[in-house]
Amino acid sequence: MILAILQARCSSSRLPNKVLKPILGVPMIARQLERVQRAHLIDHLVVATSDSSSDDPLAALCEDLQISCFRGSLNDVLDRYYQAAASINPDHIVRLTGDCPLADPSVIDMVIEAHLLSGADYTANCVQSSFPDGLDVEICKFSVLQQAWEEAKLVSQREHVTLFINQQSDRFKVHHVHAREDLSHLRWTVDNPEDFELVSRIYFNLYRQNPHFTTEDVLALISKEPELFNINQHLERNEGLQKSLQNDQSI
Repeated sequence: MILAILQARCSSSRLPNKVLKPILGVPMIARQLERVQRAHLIDHLVVATSDSSSDDPLAALCEDLQISCFRGSLNDVLDRYYQAAASINPDHIVRLTGDCPLADPSVIDMVIEAHLLSGADYTANCVQSSFPDGLDVEICKFSVLQQAWEEAKLVSQREHVTLFINQQSDRFKVHHVHAREDLSHLRWTVDNPEDFELVSRIYFNLYRQNPHFTTEDVLALISKEPELFNINQHLERNEGLQKSLQNDQSI
């Protein structure tokens, strides 16, 4: 069984309540879930949010959307993931994050398929970056996630679910998926107001004509309207991870 866990919270420091900000009148995370649910190789999908009262509206939205929702630790996201998965006991865990409203179901399926074919412990398309930032997909064996949960001690390793695994690639079999061309200079994630402006404009231009618009459609739009590229180009990739590493300590 392949379980996808999409982590999300409302207390983002750079863009509070971003997951609930409306895109064409619908919360951003609902737009992402709409896309993720089109992936063929996911057997079950869970949104993992915190048990903080700030995430009550997100949990209520999941109930309205009839999407499974697990609530756990706000800061120990690794524990939140493990606890969300433990009662289901899947074979593999797909990690998705709630700041990717342009998530591509075909890319999700591609990474899952590559993982299953390779026999890897962990597979990702975002560690060796070649896809646009915002199409991130990671998948690992549940047994490997459990090892990380049991052994990870650093704050950064508890906050960033797969960091412990990536830091021990000599111990785990790690596989990387690359895009046909390097598109890592494109930023389609939503961490800042500029990111949200870009994604909103993409949806405005594409969604009404085709709710199933693809990555190729987004690339064609940016090629036609290159000014879109500049809206958030000054922002740094993986800023949150870098901050965590700088402030690291054991727990």
